[in-house]
Amino acid sequence: MKDVVTVEIDAPQERVAELFADPRNAPAWMTDLKSYQPLLGEPGMPGSTYRLLQQGGKLAFVVTVVERDLPNEVLLSLDSPKVAVSVRAKFIAFDGRTKLVSIEKFRFKGLFGPIVGLLAKRSIRKAHSGQMQSFKRYVEKGRQ
Repeated sequence: MKDVVTVEIDAPQERVAELFADPRNAPAWMTDLKSYQPLLGEPGMPGSTYRLLQQGGKLAFVVTVVERDLPNEVLLSLDSPKVAVSVRAKFIAFDGRTKLVSIEKFRFKGLFGPIVGLLAKRSIRKAHSGQMQSFKRYVEKGRQ
């Protein structure tokens, strides 16, 4: 399953890309995140890994930074026992602002994974959109 969310952020491309690519910022804008735990490598750099634990401990992802081509894009791979997610964030400059295009591809694991994916499509879309709006508020709040 694939979901694409686009938001326009009132901040320069370089700043938006840096804030998004640094996983240490995640707790400040990811509304359902309980903690960020570095595991390996320099945070946010290709090959580095870290753990994101959601509130209530219901889901934990091990995240690997696959590509980092700032200020243009970042590619992350998230893995958990039930689902794998590929996240590509593209940062496009325009008029001193930035268009963030977030592309998430989900692969649900297990025998019923494809069914779970179909059933979860609406809630995934809502959560993805909510997270990108939260990131937009985080970036723009820092500009005030």
